[in-house]
Amino acid sequence: MRWGSSALALAAMLLSTQVYADPLQKSEDIVKFFAGQTANLGASRGICVGTEEECKSKADKSGSSQKTGLDMMINFALDSAQLDQTARTELDEFAKALRDDRLSKLSFVIEGYTDASGSATYNEGLSQRRAQSVTAFLESNGIESTRITAVGLGEANPRNLNPYDPINRRVEMRIKAQ
Repeated sequence: MRWGSSALALAAMLLSTQVYADPLQKSEDIVKFFAGQTANLGASRGICVGTEEECKSKADKSGSSQKTGLDMMINFALDSAQLDQTARTELDEFAKALRDDRLSKLSFVIEGYTDASGSATYNEGLSQRRAQSVTAFLESNGIESTRITAVGLGEANPRNLNPYDPINRRVEMRIKAQ
């Protein structure tokens, strides 16, 4: 009898304790990432005169491949736009960052992506639904709908070169160019 009550107490403790992992991105890191980009908004763009190889070489040296979007590591199951608990935890931090004074005047584009499972037309719709599920979550956490725009980009810009890799089913956040 003693063994049974100990097992029952252990099971009750494990079931009643909610375990949430710390978010990968803290709100302060998100703020710093996007606040650092605002200085480059509207920066002049140059025209390269020369061969394609010369221009590419100049662009590589100038560091023009600066990352402009933040991948929050919010991924989705196959054929799903449902946010899991990990995604909700990450998005809580993103919402907290958007409420920070340093980002409060900026608008963002939420870009949804898919892997290559499915037709291009279907994947465009699915990626749009993924972006919309993120914007709906952010709106429910106090972010004004006028500050966030959902865009579905389908299979474009895969994170992994294998087009069927589940890591390609994601959303990314970018500052909206006015």
